[in-house]
Amino acid sequence: MQTSHDSYGLVPHASPLTYAERNAPYWRRNLAVCVFGSFTTLVSLSMLLPFLPLYVQQLGVISSSAVIQWSGVAFGATFLGTAVTAPIWGHLADRFGRKPMLIRAAIAMAVAMSLIGVAHSVVELVTLRLLAGLLGGYASASIVMIGTQAPRERAGWALGILSTGALMGNLVGPLVGGFLPAWVGLRGTFFVGGAMIAVAAAATILLVREDFDRETDHRRRVAAHSQAPAVFDRTVVVALLLTAMMVLFANMSIEPIITVYIGQLGVPADHLARVAGVVMASSALGSMLTAARLGALSDRVGSWRVIIGCLVATGLAMVPQAFVTQWWQLAVLRGLMGMTIAGLLPAIAKLIRQSVDERHSGKTLGYLQSAQFTGQVVGPLVGGQIGARIGLHDVFFVTGAVLVLCAGFNLWARSRHAPLATP
Repeated sequence: MQTSHDSYGLVPHASPLTYAERNAPYWRRNLAVCVFGSFTTLVSLSMLLPFLPLYVQQLGVISSSAVIQWSGVAFGATFLGTAVTAPIWGHLADRFGRKPMLIRAAIAMAVAMSLIGVAHSVVELVTLRLLAGLLGGYASASIVMIGTQAPRERAGWALGILSTGALMGNLVGPLVGGFLPAWVGLRGTFFVGGAMIAVAAAATILLVREDFDRETDHRRRVAAHSQAPAVFDRTVVVALLLTAMMVLFANMSIEPIITVYIGQLGVPADHLARVAGVVMASSALGSMLTAARLGALSDRVGSWRVIIGCLVATGLAMVPQAFVTQWWQLAVLRGLMGMTIAGLLPAIAKLIRQSVDERHSGKTLGYLQSAQFTGQVVGPLVGGQIGARIGLHDVFFVTGAVLVLCAGFNLWARSRHAPLATP
């Protein structure tokens, strides 16, 4: 009889151990490394925000409109690349292991980030940013690893902690990018970013442990397929993927209009960029405060309740943002919105893991990452169009309504598919 380790001791098993059971002794240490790696890689990717237009100018783009356009394309290229390849890497993680995907992502991102520092044209900049997304995605690979290794009763908390590390990276990155170029130059900043990701790669190689037995997992997949169909409900998974996309869509929809909107609140032009940065950071700060707590809440009361409740709360938090008269009011409301939106992605990832068979978990979590990055690309595009063609205030009304509709869709999916509605 084989045995496996769980959080409390040894539990006998008559059948071959699952992937999660074999990796039960390692998931906490792996979580710590993945949090560090997600933080450092996202710091490196986001720290170019304050000086990206300056680097685009240094690469030969002259007109202001072209600088803005190329900066937007370069920034979004990484998210687009990750959205395209995340399901592929998730599928390969199911076949060859999660740790190789983490190492691949870290090395590829370190090389791409360093090469950006020697780019000679804006086309090379965009190409390298795209390659960083296509070949990288450390944070995405971390979600696949932790989402499949953590015990189901602790998965929400673990994914919430992982989300906090990623949020901290997105928050700290622009702050680092604001002062680092003055010390090492614009190009030198990319070398520093590459070195940071290289440290994450070394930590992953040396510290992450994974018990991946391809033959055992293959036999389990074949046996499971012959004995019973995969536990997979298309409507539930589609509802969750759509919700994940809408979460990022709503969070990013304000990005193209935020500076203009703050300007209409009477903020002086010379303080506009700084105030806009504070307002943008307030959402991430709010999410950092509650991501782990809401993830743990989903472990206690169920993922569906957290998802539906957070969708409604976030949708309602959008509405008063259209009526603010001072910039600090917008910052407070964005912070509150960040606190409610933080519970969504960990709860969605946990429920997706519980809604599919283990043999499809990595691939499906890859689709989740693809949905999130799609929302991150589409959100600013749609938000900018609504703000330009209809009105700035309407961006908040539209995104709030979308989130409430998503809550109704999830409520319907939960009630329609009772066997999968209990987690």
